[in-house]
Amino acid sequence: MSTMDGYRKGWAVRYLREAKAELIAAKNTPYMAAGFIIEALSKAQAAIYYSLGDPSVIVPIVTEAIQSQQCIEEPVLNFLVEIEKALQQLAQNPKTDNEQAITQVNDIIEFTSEIVELFGDRTPELKES
Repeated sequence: MSTMDGYRKGWAVRYLREAKAELIAAKNTPYMAAGFIIEALSKAQAAIYYSLGDPSVIVPIVTEAIQSQQCIEEPVLNFLVEIEKALQQLAQNPKTDNEQAITQVNDIIEFTSEIVELFGDRTPELKES
């Protein structure tokens, strides 16, 4: 398994930490939760992009996978496609059930943490929320 260089790992861990902070903000401010939930999901997505390589290369691959509408065999690519679809859905309908959305995004962030750990040299140093 390829490991990240220090630059990409730094960005991946930063985005992961910020995703967790956005999720905490969503829990603490329900009237603004929709925006924080979208930001948390976007930052989790960015953490994966930096874990895999250059985001400017990864984004077109994800976009092409979404547009092709074919079955995706690669689990990480499939996960990124699902995150992108969730972001689009939340952006189109921000008045979703906040508690359910927070739970789903929390699960995504936890899985993102595992991806960052998998592609990194060591476990990301993050405090549990």
